[in-house]
Amino acid sequence: MKCLHLTVFPLLVPLSLFAEPATLEPVTVTSTRMERPLADTPAAVTVVDAGSKLGQPRLQLDESLNRVPGLYLQNRYNFAQGLRLSSRGFGSRAPFGVRGLRLNVDGFPETLPDGQSQLDSIDLFAVEQLTVLRGPSSLFYGNATGGVVDITTQSGKTRNDSASVSLVGGSHGLKQANVQTTGRHDQGHHALSLTALDYPGFREQSEVRKYQFTGQAGWDLADTRTVTVFLTAMDTPVAQDPGGLTRQQAHQDRRQASRFASRLNAGQQVDQQRLGLHYRDDAFANGLLNARAFISQRDFRQQLPFPGSSLIDYQRLFYGARLDYTLPFTVLIPHRLLLGVDMDRQEDDRGRQAVSPTGNITAVTADEDQQASADGIFLQLDSHLSDSVMLTIGGRADRLRMTIDDALLTDGNDSGRREFAENSYSAGLSWQVSPAHTLYTTVSSAFESPTFTELANPSGAGGFNPDLEPQTALNREVGARGALGDRLFYEAALFRVDVDDEITPYEIGGRTFYQNAGQTRRDGLELGLEHATTDQLTLALSWTWSDFRFQEFFDTQQNVDVSGERLPGIPQHQLFAEIDWQADNGLFASVESLLGSHRYAENTNRTRVGSEWLVNVRGGKAWTLNRQTLTLFASIDNLLDRDYYSNLRINANSDRPVENRGYFEPGPGTGYYAGFTLDW
Repeated sequence: MKCLHLTVFPLLVPLSLFAEPATLEPVTVTSTRMERPLADTPAAVTVVDAGSKLGQPRLQLDESLNRVPGLYLQNRYNFAQGLRLSSRGFGSRAPFGVRGLRLNVDGFPETLPDGQSQLDSIDLFAVEQLTVLRGPSSLFYGNATGGVVDITTQSGKTRNDSASVSLVGGSHGLKQANVQTTGRHDQGHHALSLTALDYPGFREQSEVRKYQFTGQAGWDLADTRTVTVFLTAMDTPVAQDPGGLTRQQAHQDRRQASRFASRLNAGQQVDQQRLGLHYRDDAFANGLLNARAFISQRDFRQQLPFPGSSLIDYQRLFYGARLDYTLPFTVLIPHRLLLGVDMDRQEDDRGRQAVSPTGNITAVTADEDQQASADGIFLQLDSHLSDSVMLTIGGRADRLRMTIDDALLTDGNDSGRREFAENSYSAGLSWQVSPAHTLYTTVSSAFESPTFTELANPSGAGGFNPDLEPQTALNREVGARGALGDRLFYEAALFRVDVDDEITPYEIGGRTFYQNAGQTRRDGLELGLEHATTDQLTLALSWTWSDFRFQEFFDTQQNVDVSGERLPGIPQHQLFAEIDWQADNGLFASVESLLGSHRYAENTNRTRVGSEWLVNVRGGKAWTLNRQTLTLFASIDNLLDRDYYSNLRINANSDRPVENRGYFEPGPGTGYYAGFTLDW
């Protein structure tokens, strides 16, 4: 019987396990910090096997995450700004990178102490599994209101010696290559991946060249103790930024860059390295001990697509440690206690320069050292009230300190300091109604601090914006997961999130600043279905309904009360559907469709952006001879050649008339790619 790789429903379940009544194979999740069965987890969690989909180019994470209900992904083709990932609307405001979610790779944070995350250093060819925890998650990692994306890269622990070579080419000059090897030898194991990308891009001024290395090596010190060393490196000599267009410009020529993007050669250059160490002891004082330490370095330079104070550079040192201990014990009933501590520090040597419309540097506008320290302690208790009912309670205390030391004193001393101390809690109940069905309910709180970028002072006085505060969220949720019959798997979540002091963006002179909205409310429904129609054919569907609105907010930049308006950037309805066929003779084919309803580009909801519908198809064949497997594949993206916007720059150019605001980043029409992978 063929093993199905389930993607929308969060399990990897062989069909042979399903008889009457259906019984689900136990699946362990770790994104909640405590390793436990998915059935005992009172939260919306989806596990995606990133390696199960054949023929993907692995250009961005949306290829795997589009199928997860509750997530919305934009900006696939602007590598200077990065993929924009939002969960339940959190993160949609980010002008670049990821906000509102915690990102971890192999247990190490890609999220800085100030809350900013970047995806550019993640080698998608090395990714093995993604676990998405949706909803406020401060209890688990601190300083996030949208959830957690936990990424696991390939390991040699359970693999024989293997190697592979992949080449991909396609429309708009796409060229990508990857080589990797994994294996296990006696008490050691290794996994190495090297990827090179060269992509001129669909729009003018959108070229990217990037090189990535991902590696790990581990050793078994004893039956219960292991140590693993991780090393990642990235070099991006070119990542251009075409900027946002007005609606009229997008209609005239979807491939053009904005006026100053080409003139100023907008874009960035980045290199980054990270070294991590993980020690695990499965029998430490009758419990499980995990200890991690890491250090990373990032050099960055970026020209934003407008003149003025728009040339940025920094040298960053980011380091920290994680320690958590899980102890099972029995007092009347079985319990498991998780205790942990996180310590992170970020040190940026940051500069900014003014650039004329012709591209000449005219002045130094900032020279400062930025430091952020984040410390958190947390505990969580799982109590098995019966064989089928489990109560989970927990709490976390976080302290975040952010300082600026100004070295440019000719315009006054702009040094500053902000400190935030926040507490979070969570309580949940899971009930395994039967071996095939689990119900849960949970209530949790969370906070999200402004980042250094968001704390920029719009008054021009320098230092931190004294009026900007963290946003806090209260999440209430009920959900279910399980199997209906032998072949239909489901997950569902109904939630309400109330947010106080939501951080919202606006632009002045092309530069983004932030303010607190009074109150917002997020009501939503997330549904994922997967039907194993035959041993070769799988149908998948996910639907998200989002009613996210300002409850109480007077937008001082637009001088308008926007209470009752929808939060910009998020469609009310999202639908993902996929037909996936994999035959025993190596043939495979897939058709996927993404549908999003209309959305708005700014707080006042004056700029309505129409619905979008994309259809992608791919297929290929794999041949196996002895130990070698050759896979040829091809794909057509945007099969129907629909015009759509790959990204909206939310609240962009707030100081311009609406018709002159550069909200829009068009996506490409029909595109093609093809490639091969040779495994041995």
